Amino acid sequence: MKIEKNKEYIVDIIDNGFQGEGIAKIDGFTIFIPNAIKGEKIKILIVKVLSSHAFGKIIEIITPSKYRVESDCTTYKRCGGCSLRHIKYEETLKMKQNAVQSLVNKTLKTKINVLETEGMESPYHYRNKAQYPVGLNREGKPVMGVFANRTHEIIPIDTCYIQNKETEKIAKYIFNFIVKNNISIYNEKTRKGLIRHIVTKIGIRTKEIMCIIVINGKSFPKETELVEGIIKNYKNVKTIVKNINTRNTNVILGEENINLYGDGIITDILGEYKFRITPLSFYQVNPIQAEKLYNLAVKFAGITKEDVVFDLYCGIGTISLFMSKFARKVYGVEIIKEAIQSAKENAKLNDVKNAEFIAGDVEKILDDLVNIKNILPDIVIVDPPRRGLDNNSIENIRKVKPKKVVYVSCNPATLVRDLAKLEDMYTIKQIKPVDMFPYTNGVECVSLIEL
Repeated sequence: MKIEKNKEYIVDIIDNGFQGEGIAKIDGFTIFIPNAIKGEKIKILIVKVLSSHAFGKIIEIITPSKYRVESDCTTYKRCGGCSLRHIKYEETLKMKQNAVQSLVNKTLKTKINVLETEGMESPYHYRNKAQYPVGLNREGKPVMGVFANRTHEIIPIDTCYIQNKETEKIAKYIFNFIVKNNISIYNEKTRKGLIRHIVTKIGIRTKEIMCIIVINGKSFPKETELVEGIIKNYKNVKTIVKNINTRNTNVILGEENINLYGDGIITDILGEYKFRITPLSFYQVNPIQAEKLYNLAVKFAGITKEDVVFDLYCGIGTISLFMSKFARKVYGVEIIKEAIQSAKENAKLNDVKNAEFIAGDVEKILDDLVNIKNILPDIVIVDPPRRGLDNNSIENIRKVKPKKVVYVSCNPATLVRDLAKLEDMYTIKQIKPVDMFPYTNGVECVSLIEL
């Protein structure tokens, strides 16, 4: 049967893909359908046909899944953030476990059973950072919210169920001040106008809040009045920062920060450690789950007081500090200089003396530590970006031969790809997903391999 665009079909959903989309087959031809759940019978409209597969959209759910729920969010389908919001939370955890298991089965010689996904007790309002684009709608009126999925159209959002309630109120206060005082708003097409983004960060345990106003210029009208209004109405705001971004870019923050109030820093607590958070520093957006993630990495590593640990891609030193309590020495490596500066300050803040942080390319620093300084790690922790490890880093791990490697990954596809390259030398012992981003298709994993 030839599948035709704009034609309706009735299909059975036989599986869910890695993005949470439903998968159906028509005469062996694969159809991907967003918001469909395995086990459902659905009437669909074909919206796109390619040579190997097609895409459909739901017209009618004939037989719903027992895991389907009425979503509490009216805009999740358009914004694309919480793509699993129509599914019972416990089932989303199983789906993530199954998605990782499927990748393991396809890629690895070792058919290890992926452990159950570590879920969140209350998977709501968990994000500690919000980035709201500000722009003009089709009528030319100011709008703040989130970008619609795969577009730059801004969807106004009244309540987001994954953002922090307090910082959401503050962002709305800032936006209303901007509109009330006719402060110009950035237009992506003309590249004119001032206000580009409103960004908020909160220490989940300290309750300290940072507000960042991103502008296309050096200053905006009534800066002092806005600052006074924020600190009068929101007592937990510890710092307000003006971020300068005049570039034609999708990157939200520019490199220049000007403190309008406070010192540009807030703190938060993870485990027994305190961390400084700056406008540009990376800090896990779900600290509740990050704590579980890091404790799991420590548990998998089984560090002793004799062990030297290398933490590659260490960021602001979060995992390094968690490891330092158990190790003889920890070396943290990260290419971003500002992150390493924060890591050093975090070590000092927590009186940790056995952690050393080095800024530079992971491959070069690893080579320098091992071949020039003759420092060999017993355990290596890697927490790379989504693209995973480069071949040089993998070769360096193979040369150094640490007894254990703990791989923390935000992308299961590149995780299993990299594990496959180490499989001849290492035994894959454990892989456990952690639900860092409930109701989204994101899944973090902690893996242990041993020599």
